[in-house]
Amino acid sequence: MSATDILRQDHLKIKRLEKIIVRCYQKLYAGKNIPLSDIEKINFVIAEFLDSIHYSREEDSYFACVASYDSLKDEIRKFMIEHEFSRRIAKNISKHLQDWKQGKDSREPVARFLRTYSIYLEDHLKKEEEFFNKAEAQILSKEEEQEMYEQFQSVMAVSTKMTAILEQIEYLEKQYWFMS
Repeated sequence: MSATDILRQDHLKIKRLEKIIVRCYQKLYAGKNIPLSDIEKINFVIAEFLDSIHYSREEDSYFACVASYDSLKDEIRKFMIEHEFSRRIAKNISKHLQDWKQGKDSREPVARFLRTYSIYLEDHLKKEEEFFNKAEAQILSKEEEQEMYEQFQSVMAVSTKMTAILEQIEYLEKQYWFMS
């Protein structure tokens, strides 16, 4: 296994989350009720998994290693901008969700930002997969891949967080609104 493989595995988990997000915003637009606690769980997974784990792996290690070869820097810059865009969408989801919890009808902005997030994810993941293919084939050595892999695995807090995140995803996939 390599660092690139870990990031690809992250993408498989993110695609599961994307399906949950799509189902959630579709149900909200259809006027169906979804527990706010479930939307909070979606937002938790976005914040803890995408931002705290996946983006951190990419920004702090993977992109830095690839960029050290003076290669693919334009793509990396674009990904960094997209990651910031993702964080802003997540903040808007959180803001409108809090408004909704306080009694303001924020169904539409929550649904809109969830929809925006799902569109972002679909586009972003495709571009990153292409980037990983280039980096793996043309730039990174087996040794660098192994070093980053070991670094990703060595952070015990990530392992604990990942377990909690996967539990949240599995919980959401079993909810009546997702399954119907």
